[in-house]
Amino acid sequence: MRTEQRVPRGRRRAGLKKRTWVALSAVVAGGGVIVATVAMAGSAHHGGASAATGPVKTHVHSLSLTGSSASLKALGARSTTPFSMVGLTWNGAHAKLRGTVEVRTRSAVSGHWTPWLKMQQPDDIPDAAELNRPGVRGGMSPMWSGPSNGIQVRATGAGRKTALPAGLRVDLVDPGKPATGTTQDSGMAPAAYAMDATATDTATPTDTATPTDSVTPTDTATDASGTPTATDSAAPTDTPTATDPASATPSTGTSASMSTSASASATDSASPSASASSWPSQLPTTDQAYPSCPASSAGPSPSSSPTPPDPMPAATTSTVAPPTVVTRAGWGADECARDTGYPLYGSAVKVMFVHHTDTTNNYSCADSPAIVRGIYAEHLNQGWRDLGYNFLVDKCGTIFEGRFGGMALPVVGAQTYGFNTNSMGVAAIGTYTDLSGGDSTASTFPGATPSQAMLASIARIAAWKFGMTGVNPGTGTASLPEGASDSSGFTLGNNYPFDVISGHRNGYATDCPGNQLYNALSTIRSYAAGPVGAVTVTGMSGGATKSGTSYYTKGSATVSWSTATPSAVISGFDVLVDGKAAAHTSGSARSASIPVTAGNHTVQVRATHVRGSTTLSGPATLVGDTTAPTFPTTPAVNTRTGTVSSTAVPVTVTWKAADNAALSQVLATSPSSATFGPTVTSWNTTAKPGTSDLFALKAYDTAGNTASASVNRTPSIIQETSTTRTGTWTHRSSTSYLGGYSYSSASAGASISWTFTGRSVAWIVSRASTSGQAYIYVDGTKVTTVDLKSSTTLYRQAVWTKTWSSSAKHTLKIVVAGTSGRPTITTDGITTIG
Repeated sequence: MRTEQRVPRGRRRAGLKKRTWVALSAVVAGGGVIVATVAMAGSAHHGGASAATGPVKTHVHSLSLTGSSASLKALGARSTTPFSMVGLTWNGAHAKLRGTVEVRTRSAVSGHWTPWLKMQQPDDIPDAAELNRPGVRGGMSPMWSGPSNGIQVRATGAGRKTALPAGLRVDLVDPGKPATGTTQDSGMAPAAYAMDATATDTATPTDTATPTDSVTPTDTATDASGTPTATDSAAPTDTPTATDPASATPSTGTSASMSTSASASATDSASPSASASSWPSQLPTTDQAYPSCPASSAGPSPSSSPTPPDPMPAATTSTVAPPTVVTRAGWGADECARDTGYPLYGSAVKVMFVHHTDTTNNYSCADSPAIVRGIYAEHLNQGWRDLGYNFLVDKCGTIFEGRFGGMALPVVGAQTYGFNTNSMGVAAIGTYTDLSGGDSTASTFPGATPSQAMLASIARIAAWKFGMTGVNPGTGTASLPEGASDSSGFTLGNNYPFDVISGHRNGYATDCPGNQLYNALSTIRSYAAGPVGAVTVTGMSGGATKSGTSYYTKGSATVSWSTATPSAVISGFDVLVDGKAAAHTSGSARSASIPVTAGNHTVQVRATHVRGSTTLSGPATLVGDTTAPTFPTTPAVNTRTGTVSSTAVPVTVTWKAADNAALSQVLATSPSSATFGPTVTSWNTTAKPGTSDLFALKAYDTAGNTASASVNRTPSIIQETSTTRTGTWTHRSSTSYLGGYSYSSASAGASISWTFTGRSVAWIVSRASTSGQAYIYVDGTKVTTVDLKSSTTLYRQAVWTKTWSSSAKHTLKIVVAGTSGRPTITTDGITTIG
């Protein structure tokens, strides 16, 4: 029984003179097809993102189930070493468990026990060549529990006489944690064939395996025969160290496209084509396939004889650039735990089967690497060669490399029984059954709706892989021969047609990948095939301002857009100005800055799908405007009606502002502040009498250009001491009057006159319910009759105004009309603008 997967203590380091690299870099040929170019490199070391700190050591602690009945086995509740994933296996790879297995786990954080949780039947299964090897065990789908330290299990046959498989045991998987404090190095491999030039390399371990794990089990573990075996304690203290950068040294996991070719690489252009790079690896090196491991490791020994694949898989090229993936090194795969050597290879990936892991959806994406390590450990614990899936995707859309062998090659996985050759298995981490009804009862864990990020990443893998064969992932179909003799509903040797993106249930009798994910396969196909959905220009900023349906700027603009298509399947965006590319961005961007020349322009955004198709947004109008607004005439300041005081004279400022494109606003800056829209041409304000006031305005156009205009004017108050009067007038005193006094008359024909120099005048009166009418004469001519009657008593009211185009000498005469019953008028002076 494999109870522990140990980390490698050394790696075989090949001499630089003995290794030949045939690096495959990507350049874009005509029609957007990527072709391989050859470059020689003298070292297996390639820089890139910072690496993980080393392989992560995992532990599998197995406990046997017991019971007096063949149809009932159990493990009583007990404390255990720490674990985060639960598996259940039995003797015989082809034996079936017909019945129910339920487990309870105790949280290491809260100390609380879960309710009974039903484990699921296995969905991912190797083909016969791997399944029929000695020691391979049957098993349920592993279940992620999160940090736990207690377990209880019960297994019940489907009927009282239904015997359970022999050798039932529960596997408690501790996925471990990455070591900290070690030197980081690159774990990225070039897209290359790397083969040793000679077969004379010898293993030269650079570290000595010195495990210090204490063997202090808290439970008695048994192997398949029931013999008690010691298990590791919960606190291993050995630190893994990988020293050969050419070996499977862990990377950070997020591999970016890098160029390792000596040839010129394609660069971004305003109208990009789909392009690949030197990542991900093609065929792994023999050092990677045959890592040098301590003799105590469960994996290959240092004496293993390296053998290249036979037949050698052909290098692949794709019209679609590879996605960003967390490599095996990135999630901490212990390469000494898997089977030594190269995996089996098909001729080409013809079908992608979509799975779900049937584990809880209540996980943090930060736990995803540990979940992948847990599944890896349990698959190995069943005697499989390696992790079954080719790729795994979490709910945040992070893609994880699965089975070893080269992500760009048609690695035969262990995922769709009978159809593993020339297919790939992509597993969605979680459970995606119906939320209610349907297949919602098929799993203990409630189903979740697959996230757009997850669907997009699955589509991204499909677009890349099927770009190698020229198949449209949205509409393509392919046939695969059934390779198993005991797969329900399928006949050995018969060919079966599949959509190139299919669900696991299409090739095996299972509910996988759950109804919700299965129903979303059409969305995955659409994302993978393209084109990008509708693109909409949502606005412009960065110096651009909208007015009506157009945008205006003095010289630059930031264009923003939206699309419902996820970024994972978009290779980039181009901002087009009058049909020509002015800016290019990545597929994750939703805005870009562009320079703008003077004049009217049409702006559109073009999205390019990873497969090369394009989608063009509707047009938006952008005006480049560097011309300032104008004030064709000097602003005018005139008297107006209103209440007058010794410190404030009511005035109206008028203007005319114009712009060649679009006027935005006019701001008054003196003698006070105010803001006006582009169609406003006057401003009622007040000015201090007896002083020269500055009346200043500033006009803005929509692009932000400005112009200023100003004028100085002096308002004055002229009282009755400067008048000529005829008839009877009464001098009245009150603090309500300007200067403390005024003149009143009830005599018809009585008059009062002011002679002044100015361009605007207003007559000031007091008003009441008994006030009468007056005739107004300007320069000897009667111009109007004013009625001073008011329901309320008002003082210092400017009730009539007159304005001329220029300043001149004028005479204003007021004549009492002698209105019947209310003949009295009271005058309080005039205001003028000089």
